[in-house]
Amino acid sequence: MKTDLSKYDNSWYKPGSKLKRMVWYFVNILFFQLSWNISSGLKVLLLRLFGAELGKGVVIKPKVNIKYPWKLKIGNDCWVGEGVWIDNLDEVILEDNVCISQGTLLLCGNHNYKKSTFDLMIAPIILKEGSWVGAKCTVAPGVTLKNHSVLTLGSSATKDLEAYTIYSGNPAEKVKLRKFDPIE
Repeated sequence: MKTDLSKYDNSWYKPGSKLKRMVWYFVNILFFQLSWNISSGLKVLLLRLFGAELGKGVVIKPKVNIKYPWKLKIGNDCWVGEGVWIDNLDEVILEDNVCISQGTLLLCGNHNYKKSTFDLMIAPIILKEGSWVGAKCTVAPGVTLKNHSVLTLGSSATKDLEAYTIYSGNPAEKVKLRKFDPIE
């Protein structure tokens, strides 16, 4: 057997109306992907207008690309760094106090290499409270970063990360526990 992309069919996948996707495409380019520093408040308003659920204190830096805001939930006091790509073919959930550093990819889709038709596979990504995704990281479909876990610079999360644990590498492996300094 061999791959036959002429048989590829993802007609089952309905991420939103064509009009909604087209309008979002242009809003995303003008207000999110360009390098000018438009206020986070305006970006939050636009995301909400397109169906995203966002808490208070959300900071969204320039050059962010969000596939479908209606599949995005962001809690309170979250940061989305410059150049982040949220390719949310499925739901992406950021709980409170989550940081996604610059250049990170959150990828909710992949293809089934075991099928000759290369079928689309999607799964949600969940970043639990206090988790931190370092710069230039990749988070794969179906992955959950549990409370206060850390994915370090340039790492790839292909499986769930345990709470209060630091992960590094490609694929990411446990490095050590995350301990907080006492409050002075």
